Amino acid sequence: MRFFQWLFGGGRNVIAETAEVFRENAEAGAQRKADYAEAALSQYAAEFRHARRGGFDRFMDGLNRLPRPLMVVATFLLFASAMFDPIWFATRMQGLALVPEPLWWLAGTIVAFYFGGRFQIKSQEFQQSVVQSAAMVPKVIENIRRLDKLRHDTPGVADTGTDSELAQDAISPQRNQAIEAWKGE
Repeated sequence: MRFFQWLFGGGRNVIAETAEVFRENAEAGAQRKADYAEAALSQYAAEFRHARRGGFDRFMDGLNRLPRPLMVVATFLLFASAMFDPIWFATRMQGLALVPEPLWWLAGTIVAFYFGGRFQIKSQEFQQSVVQSAAMVPKVIENIRRLDKLRHDTPGVADTGTDSELAQDAISPQRNQAIEAWKGE
């Protein structure tokens, strides 16, 4: 008896505690993961909750959208100019041939950083919208449940409850002028 009291004594389970040294308690591990995920989502949602953009931010966002379309239009205009005035086009391309290679590398780096930064900003805005959408899920589910209760094929949707006047009106025939007009023809 003393051996079992020593082994399982004090309301503790020495075997379970010893096993947890070598193998994680699955239930406690799952709870820690759930708590971590909940804390991370809460922190992320709080970070973007009050992000409102002012007029200057919207103007700069619009200005930042110009380079890509302008580069595409300019490139196609170069193709068109090569077809309409090959001499003018060849003259400009000869000028570009004189640009040193390090300057091309610098231009490429600037464009890469611009588009990389732009991608980063848009990616963060997308993640923000995902968090906002995820926060609305419980309300949307509740609204869907309410709407489903209003469907004509939901059991009990036409139940009048304790309203006897409504129950009487529901079973009393009403005059239908369209049917009476049809019968009159």
